[in-house]
Amino acid sequence: MEKFTSINGLVVPVDRANIDTDAIIPKQFLKSVKRSGFGPNLFDEWRYLDHGEPGQDCSGRPLNPDFVLNQPRYAGAQVLLARRNFGCGSSREHAVWALVDYGIRAVIAPSFAEIFYNNSFKNGLLPVTLPEDVVERLFQAVAGNEGYRLTVDLEALEVRTPDGEAFAFSIDADRRHRLLNGLDDVALTLEHADAIRAYEARRAAEAPWLFPDHAGASR
Repeated sequence: MEKFTSINGLVVPVDRANIDTDAIIPKQFLKSVKRSGFGPNLFDEWRYLDHGEPGQDCSGRPLNPDFVLNQPRYAGAQVLLARRNFGCGSSREHAVWALVDYGIRAVIAPSFAEIFYNNSFKNGLLPVTLPEDVVERLFQAVAGNEGYRLTVDLEALEVRTPDGEAFAFSIDADRRHRLLNGLDDVALTLEHADAIRAYEARRAAEAPWLFPDHAGASR
């Protein structure tokens, strides 16, 4: 998992509340568990004018010109700005995978669905909760300034605008540690590899019948 410390990223505004995970990545794309390749299908039903299917080449599909991801001014965006209750609906982790695969590193919204929020930290995506009035100001700034960028600083726990204004946000210390160090669930467990090996060696000595290899070696 890629570490997240601080980014200065172009902002793309998706000006809707209650964006659910089926909108983020429709159900027909859930067959794969590779965690990659979902970027072209992010917001598939809003982004394209036809129906998308897994494995389809998206390069020739008709684009919806009214959807923000298709507007040239937002190409290469790393920060997604949204309204309240982002990521509601089903618990599919694919929604986070699609955002990350597209290139989104942080989502800023007034609130998030709990499961989506939890999944984000396991996959290198930073969900930033800011008050609704601040989010509204950011929407206005993005609309009025092409190429608008925000600095999202996990180390300092703040979002900074181009003119230097800073908005503080809070993150659970354990989740912050995970993102700063790029630790998914497996990597987090492997931080304790020495303790795990020591425990297994002790248990093998205490209860060799639980460890057939050890028991066979002793006979």
